[in-house]
Amino acid sequence: MKTMWKKGLAVAVIAVVSFVTSIGAVTYMVKHNGGIRAALMERDSSFEQPVRLTSYASVAAENTDFTYAAEQAIQAVVHIKSVAKSQRAKDERRYIDPFEYFFGFGGGAPRQQQPRVGFGSGVIISTDGYVITNNHVVEGADELEVTLNDNREFRAKIIGTDPNTDIALLKIEASDLHTLPYGDSEQLRVGEWVLAVGNPFSFKSTVTSGIVSAKGRSIMTGESNRNKIESFIQTDAAVNPGNSGGALVNTKGELVGINTAIYSETGNFAGYSFAVPISIAGKVVADLKQYGTVQRAQLGVMMLPPQAAKSELKDDNIKMLEGACVVDFAERSPAREAGMEKGDVITAVNDIKVKSPSALQEQISKYRPGDRVKVELDRHGTKKVFTVELRNVRGGTEVIGKTDDSGEILGAAFRELTADQKKAYGGISYGIEVNGVGKGKIQDAGIRKGFVIMIVNDQKIATPDDLYKIVDRILKGSSEEQGLFIKGFYPDGSTRHYAIDLTE
Repeated sequence: MKTMWKKGLAVAVIAVVSFVTSIGAVTYMVKHNGGIRAALMERDSSFEQPVRLTSYASVAAENTDFTYAAEQAIQAVVHIKSVAKSQRAKDERRYIDPFEYFFGFGGGAPRQQQPRVGFGSGVIISTDGYVITNNHVVEGADELEVTLNDNREFRAKIIGTDPNTDIALLKIEASDLHTLPYGDSEQLRVGEWVLAVGNPFSFKSTVTSGIVSAKGRSIMTGESNRNKIESFIQTDAAVNPGNSGGALVNTKGELVGINTAIYSETGNFAGYSFAVPISIAGKVVADLKQYGTVQRAQLGVMMLPPQAAKSELKDDNIKMLEGACVVDFAERSPAREAGMEKGDVITAVNDIKVKSPSALQEQISKYRPGDRVKVELDRHGTKKVFTVELRNVRGGTEVIGKTDDSGEILGAAFRELTADQKKAYGGISYGIEVNGVGKGKIQDAGIRKGFVIMIVNDQKIATPDDLYKIVDRILKGSSEEQGLFIKGFYPDGSTRHYAIDLTE
């Protein structure tokens, strides 16, 4: 018995030693023999790559369960019907009724436009009936009808809209509604599964899946609206007309974005869809509810990708390939006051990396005027850190009310004339320069960059605030005037008069 036990122990020891020796030999050969390593990896040995073993702990993509997220999202996503009532054609042209022509019933009748009906989606974000959607879903609507997943119907009213992010906030009179909790859109990773939930072609409660294919994506195509904020989550989840305003959710059933746009040459899904991150949309609707308008923070810089800025500024010392490069400053720029310079490449805001101008927009849009942020940048190869107090469109930190957003309505940047400019323009003592034009009333009137505003509604204008106060009074109804009559000149000496209607 004792002899058999000894023989068994000897066999076991030999087996263990052989196993360890074999593993060691293979490891040595793989490490020191390029040919064997290439054969094991089944690849061309001309490419130098580290050997990596598959992680068996990872979960295969096909095992991901979407059912919980889909069930949660379907109950919180609504169908929105918008109706713009018929209006008399603007040019007042009349059509000829054949009965009137032959029998003389006289005059014809004004042609009436048919009501315009649109459809979209929305997401319930509050148990008491607040719904987030896209601005373009509700823009111009006279009536809004919201249908819940359980087929209950409600009339909705618009609490506020923000064209710059294409986000709107609605309210229906209901309670104990199912909502979607906010997720963290900044923690989304490229390759992560997401669901798009909405009502494409009015097919109610449709769920599609895909992955996050890019982040911080800008799709602006030739638009001149510098105030527009675009830092989209790009996915390959199928989105079609009617999905606008619907939910982009992660596999936990959390709202991470609002589906907004598709890239297509036909108008239907062609492989790419875009959603406003909830980090932006959530802040926008919170402002609309609390203040009636978005409290938009400004860093006061004009940005380009580093390579484009390198050419624009003719600065070969710009070293970075990613980030947002400062190419100019606003008149009242908190960034410039903090010590930033042209050619600085912003790489992070509050320790969150910034890889593009659109990504910088996304980070700044999370804050309100008066907030202080830490900005990291690269200055010709040297890392620097600044603390910047963000400001509003007017250069201040105070809250802007719903009828106090004249800066955004005008859509332009202004600055006081310097002493040298006043001297060069014939010794004038007042006037402000239009030093940037975006989408708004200034652009609509045909006013170009460089125009010097002297008189507005018979009042001399010496500072941008002088202009803003006039606009504010009109918007608040505390003035009998309904528009702006602007007098000024261009640097070439040509004088111009412009009229702007603020009632539209």
